[in-house]
Amino acid sequence: MEKKIRTDSDIEIRPLYTNPLPMTEMPGVFPFTRGIHASMYRDKLWTMRQYAGFSTAEESNKRYHYLLSQGVMGLSVAFDLPTQIGYDSDHPMAEGEVGKVGVAIDSLEDMEVLFSGIDLEKVSTSMTINATGFILLALYIALAKKQGADLQKISGTIQNDILKEYAARGTFIYPPQPSMRLITDIFDYCSREVPKWNTISISGYHIREAGANAVQELAFTLSNGKAYLKAALEKGLDINIFAKRLSFFFNAHNHLFEEVAKFRAARRMWAQITKDLGATDPKAQMLRFHTQTGGSTLTAQQPHNNIVRVAVQTLAATLGGTQSLHTNGYDEAISLPTEAAARIALRTQQIIGYESGIADTVDPLAGSFYVEALTSEVETLAWELIGKIDAMGGAVSAIEQGFVQDEIAKNAYQYQQEIENGEKIIVGVNKFTVQEEASAEVFRIDDSIRILQSEKLQSLRARRDNGKVNALLATLQDKAKTTENLMPLVVEAVENYCTLGEIADALRKVWGEYR
Repeated sequence: MEKKIRTDSDIEIRPLYTNPLPMTEMPGVFPFTRGIHASMYRDKLWTMRQYAGFSTAEESNKRYHYLLSQGVMGLSVAFDLPTQIGYDSDHPMAEGEVGKVGVAIDSLEDMEVLFSGIDLEKVSTSMTINATGFILLALYIALAKKQGADLQKISGTIQNDILKEYAARGTFIYPPQPSMRLITDIFDYCSREVPKWNTISISGYHIREAGANAVQELAFTLSNGKAYLKAALEKGLDINIFAKRLSFFFNAHNHLFEEVAKFRAARRMWAQITKDLGATDPKAQMLRFHTQTGGSTLTAQQPHNNIVRVAVQTLAATLGGTQSLHTNGYDEAISLPTEAAARIALRTQQIIGYESGIADTVDPLAGSFYVEALTSEVETLAWELIGKIDAMGGAVSAIEQGFVQDEIAKNAYQYQQEIENGEKIIVGVNKFTVQEEASAEVFRIDDSIRILQSEKLQSLRARRDNGKVNALLATLQDKAKTTENLMPLVVEAVENYCTLGEIADALRKVWGEYR
């Protein structure tokens, strides 16, 4: 009996692929399967980002200056857990978490330190923040204004994707409906005030990290994107304007060809989704995306093997036509990346970008019998899954019914079973293992950071105009009960040194917390 080989998404791989239908698709034109730009990387490489943020704003600022000196083209900010879920560093809920998985940002003062010596007009910044994304964006805008920057020139991305938090990650605060209102407020505000800012990065990354396969990552992410489009349309926004500022954030895993097929299928599918919802401007139909290599694929065993995994995933992202890329440090299964690991991760991108020849031609794998067939199969399966979600009433409804969470959990369980029974080989984990000594170099964050942040907050609250602060927070609560756009008021609040926790709490009092 002939051996059957399948991808992680359960697509059977044929022993041989022969010529598919003749290729008529071209890069830079609908449906963008082959890339969103006619010349892709021949004119300009993808943006090489490194995700960084830890401890205090001072420490993270040092790492940003180091990364910029090493050739990073854009910054990508990681925030600590209290910042992500709307607690100041001195809140009881923040104990033990301040500065651990990212930088602690409590107020505009922290933001001023975080970007000290960095011209916001000249650097593109991506911020991985969701429930409190509206506050962090307000802080960034307030800082840009303080620097005297032209807001029309400020560029970057805010993740701002709350739906995947309910489905896969868990850093939500408010119920889905008010959370969606904040997102559409950001779409509306930025289209007028900060037109080059990408107002959402619809994230498949965390869906994949939670255990989804490539098809599920694609289907659930595009379904969420569809829900954001519909919410903005219901608010009366013009799809040809706001859809240009939507971007996506995908994961790159180890199956090189399935990942390339996923990225190509994603562009084709999103072009169709936007067209069906009324987009006529090609720039509103384009799927632009950032990629991060797969954190969950990294192993604590034989961590140097992860350098090879990251290189394969970098190939997948760039052969798939990503617009920007973050490569993980080889030691991230053990701790936050050391400086040496961050440098190797960046050099991986630079070697592939400048030495491999990938950038010399557009969509190098196009016309491969295998890749073209796989692109179509990934697309077909993803449309089937989207059809199920649509039948439930869309992404919000499917998440509220637990469908998305259940599908991810089932796939994660099956994947783990395959590793444990040896069907799936993970080098260094269930095959080719060695006796190892513990790694000497582990990057740890000291708990004393919470004391430092708390002292800064105490000092800030003593110096600011508390009468103005209280009045602004009261007004924010009043306006949260209306349909008025909250962003101008949130910007004014942070400019007057209202803290992140105070703003989040003001809205908790109106909307409650989602359980």
